[in-house]
Amino acid sequence: MIKTIRNAWKLPELRNKLLFVLFALLIFRLGSAVPVPYINTDYLQQYISANSGTIFGLLNTMSGSALSRATVFALSIQPYINASIIIQLLTIAIPALERLAKDGGEEGKKKIQSITRYTTLAIGLLQGFGYYTLIRSYGLLSKTGVWPGIVIVVSFTAGAVFLMWLGEQITEFGVGNGISIILFTGIVSRLPAMIQTIYTGIRNWAANPDQTNWTADEIAAFHTMNPGIAALLVVGMLLLVVFIVFISNSERKIPVQYAKRVVGRKMYGGQSTHIPIKVNLSGVLPIIFAQSIAMIPATIGMFVPSSQTEGSAWHTFLTVFNSTGLLYAIIYFLLIFLFSYFYATIQFNPIEVANNLKKNGGFVPGFRPGRPTAEFLGKVLSRLTFFGAIYLGIVALLPIITENITGIVNMSIGGTSVIIVVGVALETTKMIEAQMLMRHYKGFLE
Repeated sequence: MIKTIRNAWKLPELRNKLLFVLFALLIFRLGSAVPVPYINTDYLQQYISANSGTIFGLLNTMSGSALSRATVFALSIQPYINASIIIQLLTIAIPALERLAKDGGEEGKKKIQSITRYTTLAIGLLQGFGYYTLIRSYGLLSKTGVWPGIVIVVSFTAGAVFLMWLGEQITEFGVGNGISIILFTGIVSRLPAMIQTIYTGIRNWAANPDQTNWTADEIAAFHTMNPGIAALLVVGMLLLVVFIVFISNSERKIPVQYAKRVVGRKMYGGQSTHIPIKVNLSGVLPIIFAQSIAMIPATIGMFVPSSQTEGSAWHTFLTVFNSTGLLYAIIYFLLIFLFSYFYATIQFNPIEVANNLKKNGGFVPGFRPGRPTAEFLGKVLSRLTFFGAIYLGIVALLPIITENITGIVNMSIGGTSVIIVVGVALETTKMIEAQMLMRHYKGFLE
C-alpha cells in the first residue's frame, strides 16, 4: 500500500487528489476536536467509558472518540450509513423505488441520493435529540433550557450533514469512497491513544511487578499490563489483519462459457469467463447490525438511572446481558449468521444471474441454462455465506474472548474496527492502482 501511494504521488493529477483527501481529513479531525457548548465533557467521557458495552461505545469507536467528547462531529457519518442501509432495504421492498433504481438511469440515481440525504438529516435530528436527552437526564449539562437544547441538537445534526457532504466531495474530487475513508480515519485516530495506554500499563507493571498494589479495575482499564500479554495482543492483532486480508481477497470463480453465434458472415461468442463470488459477500454490515441489536438492553439501561444501582431489577437484567457474557456472545453470533444470509441474498440473486446468462447465450459447464444454473448458484452462495458468517463470527467474538482471558476491557480496536480498516485500505489501494494503470497505459500502437 505504501509503495502504491508513493508511486501515485509522482503523478501530478493523483497527487492533487491525495492532497485534497488529506485536506478534507484534516477538516474532519479539527471538527472532531471542537466541543459543542453547554456540555460537561469531563464527566461525559467517564460515563461513556464506563458504558463501552452499549451502542454508544460502538458509535464512539466509529467517530474516533468524538462522541465521548461531545464535539461537532460527535455523530460522525453514522446517520448517513444508517440512511443508506434503510434506503437500500426500502428499494427492495417498495416497487416504485426499485424501478427508480434499476430503470431510472442517472436521474434515478440522483433521486435516490436526494432521498438518502433527506433521510440522513432526519436520522441526524433523531440521534442528536436522543444524545441530548441522555446528557440532560444524567445532569451533564452546564446550562439547561430550551435554547441550549436547540443549540446542541442543531450542532450535532449540522456536523453529521456536513460530514455527509465532505464524504461526497472526497468521492468526487479525491480517491476512493469518501464515507469509507472518513470512517477509516475515525477508527485509526484511536490507535495513538491505545498505544500510549499500553505503554503506560507496561511502565506501571515494571514499577511494581509483584502486583501487590494492583486492583481488578486497574488491570481491566490498562493501568497495568504484563509485557508478555501486550506482545501477544500485538502479534494477535497482526495475525488478525493477515487473516482478514486473506478472506477479503478470497472468492469462488464460477466458470461461464458463451456459445458461438453466427450473425451474417461474422461469428460472435465462444469465449470463456467466470463469475466471482466473494466468501464474505456482505462485508461488515452483519456485524454492525448484529452488534446494534445485541446492545439494545445495555443501551436502554443507560437511559434508566436505577440500572447503575446494584441489586436493582434493571441492574440484574443488564448483568445477564453483559457484553462479555456467554448469553450476549451466543445472541451476537446467531444475529451475525442471520444478517449474513440476509445481505448475501440482497447482494447476489442467483435467479437473476442465471436469467441474464441465458439471455446472453452463456452457461455454466455441466448445468443447463435457467433453473438448474440458478439452483447451482444458490447452493454455492449458501456454502460461501456459511463460511463467511463463521469468519465474521470469529472476528467479532475475538475481543470478547480476549477480555475474558486477559481481564482487559474497553479495547479501542475490536474485530469490527479491524475489518473496516482493512477493507477500506484494500479498496482504496485498488482504486489508486486502477487510476495509475489507466494513466500508464500507452495503447497498442506503441
